[in-house]
Formats: sequence, C-alpha cells, structure tokens
Amino acid sequence: MEDKITIKEAYTAMYAYLKMLYDMTGSDDLGGFLGSMSLLEDGTPADPGVWDDWMRAVQQARHGQVDLTLGRPDE
Repeated sequence: MEDKITIKEAYTAMYAYLKMLYDMTGSDDLGGFLGSMSLLEDGTPADPGVWDDWMRAVQQARHGQVDLTLGRPDE
C-alpha cells in the first residue's frame, strides 16, 4: 500500500469516512457538513471556507500539532 496520498485524495478519504458515518447514523449535522464539503463542477467545495479549514488542518498535521490521544485535557 502506498504511504503517501495527495491533499485532494486525503480530502476525498475524509469525505468518504464522514459519509459512512452519516449512512450509519443519519445525523443531520453530518449531512449538512457533507453538503458543504461536496464539490461543485469546478472542483471547489460548496462552502469555500471548508477548503481553507481543511488546509489549516493539513498544516497542523504536517507540523505534528494534532493531539490524537484519548484523554482529559490538562487542567
């Protein structure tokens, strides 16, 4: 399996994952978010802010600024 994927492939993977969760739960919140993430014919998200937020998250991940641990925040 290839270790590296493009930013667009990662976005697509995130969309697919959230869609699976939506299909399992029927969550209106997830449905609304998926709608804003959906791509228009020109390849941009329906809500342009989604791509900016996504790129900010990508940069945080690239710089090791995402805490993936399960636990209580420091007090």
